[in-house]
Amino acid sequence: MQQAPHVIWNNEPQDRAGTPLVVMFHGYGSYEEDLMALSFALPQGYTYASVRAPQRAGMGFQWFPLAADLAFTTDAVVAAAETVIEWLREESQQHTHVFLLGFSQGMAMATTVARHAPELVDAVVGMSGFVVPVAPDDAQAGFFQDERLRAEPLRMFWGRDPEDPVITPVLVDGTAEWAHDHAELTKIQYRGIGHGVCPEELAHIKEYLQAAVDATS
Repeated sequence: MQQAPHVIWNNEPQDRAGTPLVVMFHGYGSYEEDLMALSFALPQGYTYASVRAPQRAGMGFQWFPLAADLAFTTDAVVAAAETVIEWLREESQQHTHVFLLGFSQGMAMATTVARHAPELVDAVVGMSGFVVPVAPDDAQAGFFQDERLRAEPLRMFWGRDPEDPVITPVLVDGTAEWAHDHAELTKIQYRGIGHGVCPEELAHIKEYLQAAVDATS
């Protein structure tokens, strides 16, 4: 059994059963407190669990190593996701719904977890991030259960600035192509936020999460 990830919560253990769960994945070089701070703008009465990435990166943490051009290996992505999935299988049992919310590299993690175990996830919220590209001949291709999502698309919110200076056009285009084939997508662009989040986006995410609970209750 792998060591459970470090997680911070917005509530006490006795208050979690029977609530929707939102699992948060921070971006590269950040840490778990960053996204937890956003929970105050999101639906109240939900359980928010913000997960710390496993590897040090500068003053913060990373889910997997990134080169200057954002290159990475699927081996590293899968290794990070497996730890979260093992923890989530146990934790999800007491919740009415499970949503995964990720910023930047955290969006790559959120979608990777959902692609491996779509039965655990009601929807994914991605902010200024990307979906991991996987070639058919990749040694880890079998980890990603994309054929299941072709049959039953993943509910997914994707917010970004069309002029985001960080996420490369190749990753953006690949994410759009993947979502076209595998997701029931709500995509909204927020001009002027750069590689970030804005109050308008948080308001939209709040509405999206509330609607997702209503749709799957």
